[in-house]
Amino acid sequence: MKKLFFILTTILITTTHLPAQDILQAANDAYAKGDFTKAIEWYEAALKENGESATVYYNLGNSYYKINKIASSILNYERALLLAPGNGDIHFNLEIAKLKTVDKIEPVGEFFLTSWFHSIEDSLSTDAWSRFAIACFILLIGCLFLFFFSRKILIKKLGFYAGICLFVLVVFGNIFAYNQKKSLTQRDSAIIFVPTTTIKSSPADSGTDLFILHEGAKVKLKNKISNWNEIETADGNVGWIKSSEIAVI
Repeated sequence: MKKLFFILTTILITTTHLPAQDILQAANDAYAKGDFTKAIEWYEAALKENGESATVYYNLGNSYYKINKIASSILNYERALLLAPGNGDIHFNLEIAKLKTVDKIEPVGEFFLTSWFHSIEDSLSTDAWSRFAIACFILLIGCLFLFFFSRKILIKKLGFYAGICLFVLVVFGNIFAYNQKKSLTQRDSAIIFVPTTTIKSSPADSGTDLFILHEGAKVKLKNKISNWNEIETADGNVGWIKSSEIAVI
């Protein structure tokens, strides 16, 4: 009996524990065949096996969208954007998914220079900005070498002014990389994961009803007390919601 149990266990392990590449292939095959529920299972398995991946989150978001689970779709698109903020396909599909949500929250307007700064920052990932900053720093060293050791005035001037530009790029590259890394580690946003929820004035069921949010809405996390989270919507409304009703991006 023990021998039979051992054989069955061995078969189960070898048939379910697939290599990482095989898991992704199985997920992609299931998606191509239109078996989106199975594709979701495999993509989730791939995330557990390999860790976070913008591509897998994107495909997972697509799979959830196909079965009309919009909140899960938005959640995975948002997670994909944290890893690949400049990906146009993810942005496009996220906006399409948002069209199916009930709440159409208009964000508070921000200064145009702030918007421009954020648009540049989101054009590359953390790793890409880090590589950019390192490359600029190496070039900066080269410019300093030309400035201090060249005997020609023209080359000295070229090294000086190019060095200033590269120094600015190094600073901004590091700032952008830091901000992107901060977004990845803090995870201070969430998606509403219940059909309808009433936002309270305090972290208690007895709190005053402030406003209602629906499934798929994105909120910023500000504070946490017990099993309640203080949240803020894009238009500036603030209140409290049960932690069980949201999924952190």
